[in-house]
Amino acid sequence: MGKLKQNCWIVCEDGLIGTENQCLGIAESMGFDTKIMRINLKQPWRSLTPYIGFENKNIFGVELSPPWPDLLITGGRKAVAASRFIKKASGGRTFSVHLLDPKISPDSFDLVIVPAHDDLRGNNVIVTVAAPNRIKPDKLNVPAQSFSELTRLSSPRTAVLIGGNSKTHILPPAVMGDIVDRISELPGSLMITDSRRTPAESKLVLREMLKNRKDCFIWDGKGENPYFAMLSLADFIVVTNDSASMISEACTTGKPVYMIQIEKRADKKAVRIDKLLTKLQDLKVLRIFDGTLEQWSYEPLDDAAYIANEIRKRMKVK
Repeated sequence: MGKLKQNCWIVCEDGLIGTENQCLGIAESMGFDTKIMRINLKQPWRSLTPYIGFENKNIFGVELSPPWPDLLITGGRKAVAASRFIKKASGGRTFSVHLLDPKISPDSFDLVIVPAHDDLRGNNVIVTVAAPNRIKPDKLNVPAQSFSELTRLSSPRTAVLIGGNSKTHILPPAVMGDIVDRISELPGSLMITDSRRTPAESKLVLREMLKNRKDCFIWDGKGENPYFAMLSLADFIVVTNDSASMISEACTTGKPVYMIQIEKRADKKAVRIDKLLTKLQDLKVLRIFDGTLEQWSYEPLDDAAYIANEIRKRMKVK
């Protein structure tokens, strides 16, 4: 009999889709069989994790039970509790990887992954350029017949990725109006997707101002998500500056990526995102959008593959 394929669990707090996708990008690069577990911690762990400890099987809102995974990838503060519980319950057999600063000693994990714009460092801390993600050639090789609305658009095609309100940024209707004014002058066609974080009023501004624009696709949130198809078909990508994940994904495509700014809140996390944006500009993979677009080339980011290789070394798997 052949050797059984190793398996992986991804555990994140329910609702943290961006963090979950970062973890999934690593797992897909590993090639392990992967299961996603979304947790909702009970009190007092919800408020006091990662500092409280004393985790048990009844605090997660879902059943975490054996057989335990070979590889565990967790992301975000609240998933620290699950990582410690599974590591102990597995008798230390499960190899634990935590994504983002856990706010406790990295020695609590086999490996911790942080981007360069975070300050955490240590012997078992892997530092990436940006955020790992799911962008790979196979993800961008989307059958044309699946998204005929996009393939019919004229060239050059510009993918516009719009974020929204968060702890670090806000996107009021007036700012959305300014964004639309600027992108509406671009030649060719527009392929636009907004976010669950985009305020409803700003979504209305976007659609109202572009309702008569020819060669314009705005995803309505229905049916199959065209996100990968948009990145695949795009000649250029314009992305708002509020999401490290979204910008990292764009810069993994190898396409020219332009950043368009929305309003920042006075939050220290905004400073960390600014550090990332500066780093990407220094690496010549990101430019500020000034109303014009031009082609250029760069070495695409591939942080997920880099992390996967580091995990393989430590797990001693091929």
